Amino acid sequence: MARTSSSSTGGPSAPRNRTPQPLPRRRRSFGDFFKAFLAFVALAALVLGVPGALAYAVGWPLPGGAPSLDWLQQEITVGTFINVLTVVVWLAWAQFTACVLVEVKAALSGVGMPNRVPGAGGSQLLARQLVAALLLVGATAASFAPGLSQFGQSLEGNQKPASAASAQQTPGGLFGQEQASSAASAVAEQAEQAAAHAGSSAKDGDTKYYRIQPPEGRHHDSMWEIAERHLGDGRRYKEIYQLNKDREQPDGSRLSEASLIRPGWIMEMPADAHGGELVEMPDESPKVSQDVKEQISDYAKSGDQAKEQGGGAKEQGGGSTDRDTAHITVPEQRPSESGQQKAPVASSGSSDSEGFSFGLPEALIGAPLLAAGLLGALGRRRRHALWQSAMGAVGGRRGMEPPTPTGGAADVQDALLVGADPEGVRLLDLSLRGLAASLAEESRALPTVYAAWLSNGDLHLQLAQPAGRPPAPWQLGQDQTFWMLARTDAERYEDMDTAAPYPGLVSLGTLDDSRLLLNLEAVPGVVSLSGRESDRAAVFASVAAELATNGWSDRMTITLVGFGQDLTPLAPNRLRHLDDIEALIETMEAETRQRRGALGAAGHDSVLTGRTGPAQHTRWAPHLVLLAAEPAGDDAVKLAELAADASRLGIGYLVGTESGDLPGAAWEMEITPEGKLLAPLLGLELEAQALPEAQQRAVVELFVDADPGEEGASGSGASGRGAATPPFLVDVTEQGRPAVYARLVGTYEIIGLDTPDGERSPLMHEALALLLLHREGVHPRVLASALWPRGVTEDVRDALVDRLREWLGTEPDGEARLRADRSGRLTLAKSVVSDLDVLRSLYHEATQGRGANSRAVRGRMLTDALVLVRGPLLSDRPQGRYAWLTHEIIDAQLPLLVADIGLALSEFHLEKGRAEKAIEALNAALNSAPGDERLWNELLRGTHAVGDPARLQQVAADLVARSGARGVPPRTEALLDELLPAWRSGLSAVG
Repeated sequence: MARTSSSSTGGPSAPRNRTPQPLPRRRRSFGDFFKAFLAFVALAALVLGVPGALAYAVGWPLPGGAPSLDWLQQEITVGTFINVLTVVVWLAWAQFTACVLVEVKAALSGVGMPNRVPGAGGSQLLARQLVAALLLVGATAASFAPGLSQFGQSLEGNQKPASAASAQQTPGGLFGQEQASSAASAVAEQAEQAAAHAGSSAKDGDTKYYRIQPPEGRHHDSMWEIAERHLGDGRRYKEIYQLNKDREQPDGSRLSEASLIRPGWIMEMPADAHGGELVEMPDESPKVSQDVKEQISDYAKSGDQAKEQGGGAKEQGGGSTDRDTAHITVPEQRPSESGQQKAPVASSGSSDSEGFSFGLPEALIGAPLLAAGLLGALGRRRRHALWQSAMGAVGGRRGMEPPTPTGGAADVQDALLVGADPEGVRLLDLSLRGLAASLAEESRALPTVYAAWLSNGDLHLQLAQPAGRPPAPWQLGQDQTFWMLARTDAERYEDMDTAAPYPGLVSLGTLDDSRLLLNLEAVPGVVSLSGRESDRAAVFASVAAELATNGWSDRMTITLVGFGQDLTPLAPNRLRHLDDIEALIETMEAETRQRRGALGAAGHDSVLTGRTGPAQHTRWAPHLVLLAAEPAGDDAVKLAELAADASRLGIGYLVGTESGDLPGAAWEMEITPEGKLLAPLLGLELEAQALPEAQQRAVVELFVDADPGEEGASGSGASGRGAATPPFLVDVTEQGRPAVYARLVGTYEIIGLDTPDGERSPLMHEALALLLLHREGVHPRVLASALWPRGVTEDVRDALVDRLREWLGTEPDGEARLRADRSGRLTLAKSVVSDLDVLRSLYHEATQGRGANSRAVRGRMLTDALVLVRGPLLSDRPQGRYAWLTHEIIDAQLPLLVADIGLALSEFHLEKGRAEKAIEALNAALNSAPGDERLWNELLRGTHAVGDPARLQQVAADLVARSGARGVPPRTEALLDELLPAWRSGLSAVG
């Protein structure tokens, strides 16, 4: 899809995504020439001097003829040893000379990395350094740094073009496709008109040619710059593409993508092209070698044939859409299995610090992987806080209920619940680990992956270069650089103990139904992001939050510099903030040296080979640097130098810039005020995934509130229990009999309502259970997302709410029992109660209400509460439903609440010396909370008080059996040593 943009003055501005910017040139110093001279001397000594010295001093060490048996039986003398050593030196010299030749060839050709000489190792490294030093004073030394010209290069041959309609529905490929659209912009029209003009001009014989130049440093020739130099406008690169696509190049391959051109290729140019590098009449040009003249001549003939073929295709109705550019390397999409989507694509737009639009933050709703990561991390944080509080409490629970979010935090939490796709995250993680495991079984290395596309549930990996056929059930995509896994095949994978192969993948945005994830640690160089500061900050925050909480990585370090909002609470073990760029450069210089040394010592080429094998879980975790502040001057150059070898080391750099001109940038992106992420030369125009400032603050607030603060962690007894007040209390007297009573603890039963008829009954029951577990209210979109995880239309959702309201009925005063509060959230009347509400209220009343001052009331209420516990929450829920419970912490709250009740009732009985009653209460609580260490400790103490060693030994045996491979917790083990010193030796006898 073409786009137009305007500068402040109203004129067109060039897109930000051009070819990688070269590092600033500097004048060659005397030191450079001196190093080059020393390198020349060293190479001459090693390549020429060594054989000369051997020939002069030792001579030829091998015998002149075939050895006889007598020769083998001769005495071994010093001369024999010298001859053997001489042979070894000759072999070492031959290997080193081969390394020098390989490195010189690669340096002079300017294409790709040099081939590896088998077994060379340090010899080739020394040869590379000497050759680089020798060529330091010339431009050829720059060819040692490969860049984006190798991105996504596929095997020669063309792909069958898809239909124009299909092309318009599919995202542009990562490396060089532009989206064709029926609503083409003015720039596209201008390019098409110019291409037609170029074609007509070519027929007149005014044909000019350009030969693609080899790379210089990190700078590679691109069609955009060729068009800018020789046609005066980079946007006219399409004319060059149209003239040359599908034509065979001198190396046998063909031009199939506008961004994939290789040094040595020949480009036919429009008639109005100008500049000294162009060739009009190669047969008469003295500056062109004979080989190049012949290549241009052959190329010109292929152009005539291609035009004839192209004209025939056009006559057959091919249309004007540039289908190759729009579709050639795009993941082929299968039809969606469902007509509904999980959530609409986010329109991040500008960040609104005053509030959120549309009731909920749409940016989070449209970011399912980010939302799933944040929601999962938040749930883990809350569960950890619960257990931390439980293990630290004495005589009571503290902070049983996490704080109920309000305002913006409540909206963000609802958006996370609506947008999260935990199943998609799980399948992505299983697919990547399964691929790594399959490749390891075949003794194959992990291929370098630049990006991944998620399209209709299918996963497409875009490789840096062809890597053969993928292991089953993976399949080749539309060309050799795409590996594809269908969602149905991904669901067959099971959990496996394999290191995450591509933890640096992070979502950038969407195009139609496809989501792009860039592998930040694989990009060879800096990835730059330009645009307004607030828009850049929103993209940076989204990237940081997803990397910190994603489910497809194991360990990771994320260094943040220049961030206004402190995101550390999201993942303190992953995120770290540095004060300035100087601190960052100092840190990364040290880590770069360390990683280079570690890779060399381990014998690995890159971190990808280090992520398979015995050491996969102990090293090679990625380090991703997010620099929101633009580096200046020498800092930018130093950062570019560090990033030059970063992809091999598992380090990635995403850097913000005001101007868009960043030294060493391998990939330039631009975020627009409208929320578009643009990289024109790479064919990207996405709806950007962003996390605006207001939502950043709300997300951080959720995580901060989830941690046990000083107030909740201080004190015990009544003061400590004060924080455990439930958000909803019911009247537990006879006068408080509810109109509708639902039993959730155990099997699901409803008293006071007729069972709905038909197939909608399970859906109605599930909706009521969700509302009962959230007395603070449930947003209608959260309700719909919970009941229909794969998406639903508003009319179906509203129809369910109406049926639910009719089923629950009205109060005596005529008000509906299902109502909406001011924010639009659905709430239940106080007359609709669950046994979980009663359980919480009874415990609260027994410990903080009337029972606190009346022993008889406390005992009765605790006993009544324990009787309510009939099993796990919703123990009979049907398979495939209630998936939203995975987002809840009720599964951790309920066992802790039951344990608290059992402990309180046990303490109540022990006060009167009723040990058997106390043991009975503890055993009843253990049926629902078998893993609570506090219950086991009190059971051991109570059984010891009875004075029956055999019974105590049996309890110890049951405890050890339940502990399994984890073993007995340390505090419980110490208690056993105190109460039953011989418990270890007695276990076998009891068993």
